[in-house]
Amino acid sequence: MKNAYPTWFTGFALLLTGVFVLLPSVLGFGFAFTDWSAYSKNLHWVGLDNFATIFDPSNDYIGAIEHTALFTVATTVLKTVIALALAILLTSGIRRLAYLHRGLIYLPAVLPVLVVGIVFRSILDPSTGLLNTSLQLVGLGGLAQHWLTDVALTIWAVIGVDTWRGVGYIMVILIAGVLAIPREYYEAASIDGASGRQAFVHITLPLLMPVLAVTTVLNLLYGLRVFDMVFVLTNGQYGTSTVYTIVFDNFSRGLYGVATALSTLFFVVMLVLSYFVIRVMSRREVA
Repeated sequence: MKNAYPTWFTGFALLLTGVFVLLPSVLGFGFAFTDWSAYSKNLHWVGLDNFATIFDPSNDYIGAIEHTALFTVATTVLKTVIALALAILLTSGIRRLAYLHRGLIYLPAVLPVLVVGIVFRSILDPSTGLLNTSLQLVGLGGLAQHWLTDVALTIWAVIGVDTWRGVGYIMVILIAGVLAIPREYYEAASIDGASGRQAFVHITLPLLMPVLAVTTVLNLLYGLRVFDMVFVLTNGQYGTSTVYTIVFDNFSRGLYGVATALSTLFFVVMLVLSYFVIRVMSRREVA
């Protein structure tokens, strides 16, 4: 069948992509190896000096990378486990008002991050926040904490808020995957005497692997480049600095070369990690 649209129709879109996406990416990769900054008009090639600065233990970059890794792993695991449990529950457990429950759980995903951050900053306020006030009212004042200022707790508070917001989105994707599994498989397993747990382990989980691969990659990419949620809740302080809050801070201070190097480094990390996650989970699917 002949294409209804001329090939040159894509020319303008490709031009925009090239000018505003590909060209800045290539230039950014080059600037990562320079001393580009707001304090000098001259640009010099410095090789791997910017990357040496990033991995220097005396700087804050290693801490930001560790926080990013913790945030990524924790949110990926929490969102996947909770979303999978909800997907199973809302497709085979809860029948009444199932669509209402799905909508309510998905609702936080469509709320702007700024709104979510402002609301939870109020809820988690140590003095007047709803959480601490409620704990005191029920006689559990000893559990009240400085949720967004205690270095030991703040990163976990941010992880909790982000999980609350994002789990509905992952749940919807997994529900679509569960509903795509033919019912005949479960009927045959039931006739053979398989329990619900056995059906989940040997039918649901293996057939969901392609969908889980997608959600895992989405969660990993989101976690590695997280900025807005952390910035709104803590401004990257109290042990919650991430790679892209540091990138933002460096750009704000005119340290463009180091910021570009850090951003480029994590772009490569995201590409490599996504590739291996898809490969590993595809092998499990085949197996």
